[in-house]
Amino acid sequence: MCTFGMAPAVLNCAIPPTLVTAGGLPAANIEHFAPIINIPTFGMCESLANPEVASATAAALGTLTPMPCVPVTVDPWAPGAVSVVIGGAPALHDACMCTCAWGGEISITNPGQFEVEVT
Repeated sequence: MCTFGMAPAVLNCAIPPTLVTAGGLPAANIEHFAPIINIPTFGMCESLANPEVASATAAALGTLTPMPCVPVTVDPWAPGAVSVVIGGAPALHDACMCTCAWGGEISITNPGQFEVEVT
C-alpha cells in the first residue's frame, strides 16, 4: 500500500530480477522495486508532489483532485532481511518500505507468507 494511493496493490516478484519460491509462493527481495513491473499502480494518487495531481488540483481551484497512480520508485526496498538472502539480495519482510518520488511510502500490509521451514 502507498500512503498517497487509494487502493492496495499486489507486489509482483514472479519476474526478474529473481524467480525464487519459498513455501510454494514467489519470494521477493529488495531489488523488486521496478515501477509497474514489480510495484503496480495504487489506483489513484493524492500526492500534490505528483505533477498531474498538482495540475488537476490547481484547475479545480485548490480542491484536491486525485489522478491515476503511476509509481516512480528509484531505490530498493529497505531495510531488507538481515539473515535471509533471495537471489543474491536481502529478502523482503513486512517491515520493509519503498519510497515513491511523489513522496509516498510504500509498505507491505500482507506479506502472504508468515513462516518458512528450512530443511
